[in-house]
Amino acid sequence: MKFGAGPHGPGVLVIEPMGNAGQFLVEAAERLGVRLFAATHQEVHDGYPQWLRAALAGLCATDLTDTPKALGDMEAFCRQHAIAGVAPCFELFTPLAALLAERLGLPGNDPRLARAARNKILMGEAFAAAGIPAPRWAVAHDGAEAHRVALENELGWPLVVKPAEQGGSWGVSVVEGPDQLAEAVAAARQYTHAQPHGLELDARALIQEYVPGEEYSCDTVAADGVAYPLPVVAKDTTGGRYRIETGHTCPCGLPAPLVRKVQHAAARAALAVGVRNGIAHTEVKIPPGSDTPYVIETGARLPGDNLCEVVETATGVSEAVAHLQAVLGLLPDTVPSRTDAASIRFLLPDRGGVLRRAVIADLPGTHGEVHLRPGEVVPEPTDSMCRVGHVVARAETADEARGLAGRAAARSRVEVG
Repeated sequence: MKFGAGPHGPGVLVIEPMGNAGQFLVEAAERLGVRLFAATHQEVHDGYPQWLRAALAGLCATDLTDTPKALGDMEAFCRQHAIAGVAPCFELFTPLAALLAERLGLPGNDPRLARAARNKILMGEAFAAAGIPAPRWAVAHDGAEAHRVALENELGWPLVVKPAEQGGSWGVSVVEGPDQLAEAVAAARQYTHAQPHGLELDARALIQEYVPGEEYSCDTVAADGVAYPLPVVAKDTTGGRYRIETGHTCPCGLPAPLVRKVQHAAARAALAVGVRNGIAHTEVKIPPGSDTPYVIETGARLPGDNLCEVVETATGVSEAVAHLQAVLGLLPDTVPSRTDAASIRFLLPDRGGVLRRAVIADLPGTHGEVHLRPGEVVPEPTDSMCRVGHVVARAETADEARGLAGRAAARSRVEVG
């Protein structure tokens, strides 16, 4: 469904559009004839790129870290502008979006469960209550406590240590033994506030059982509490202590029965954390020799990592369009219109420093983008912030797309001084 273009289409308030996949939300709104409004801090809005500011029909300037004030400001704004939908885009504000939608009587997620989509401790409790296969876990404040709870809960080695609230693989590490725990917990607990808004975070560390096997992601769009599965995507990561995503491929290459199991697990995870109207991004692992997907985590938001582009290139399904349709109370378009394949590969530095040069190889069937300019600082390769650029390939099969993207990435050059 496309609404009338111009100033008369329905309005959707996006709570922080600079978050994951904001550019895809803008493109989806243009296709649907939807007007996008932003709720954010004035100083954050002032730093938006020109393309994002130009795409917005208006701004609700508020303090998103002050829930009562933000809800009051946004409710008044929405009523003034006849807003018809509320769309979270920044993961940490998904509970706020659920509260606002309920206050306005608009389609939204369950505010009583929504914080579990942001907080991994509450998420683990929600998965356990719903009987969803997931890694065992415990909570720690320091290395000594981490060692104790790991032994008490028989979590084994290696272990995954991650912040209770954070994204983008920030503060996440895989530790092989107890001598690494204190440093890993300190790294996970360093995030006390989320920038650029200054939102206070739960600074506890999650100590999680390590699940071996291949990694996949699967998004789910829900409409009026009914879950509609989206394609399963294969994920590639670095090895070692820091597991940074190096690429994604759609279709995933799993046999059809296992694809359906992954989609079912992702849908159950989304519903368990209160997703009722909107999208959720779920990550799973499948142990060797098993056909049981273990849900690692889920988030009530569009995916990052240009996964919207990868999925649409391969299948024709726009996850951002489906998300907007769901928050507007419409049936989401989730039926694939083609059966191609797409793969993305990220350009990672060998070390941190200052970017001297970044050149992406130009191969037929690929396109790429450099994220940083020469002279900008490249972080150490410990999380996804270190990526310098990416390349996307389209082909007839997943193997062809993965191979093409890999060749383009291998022929690209990143020089850090």
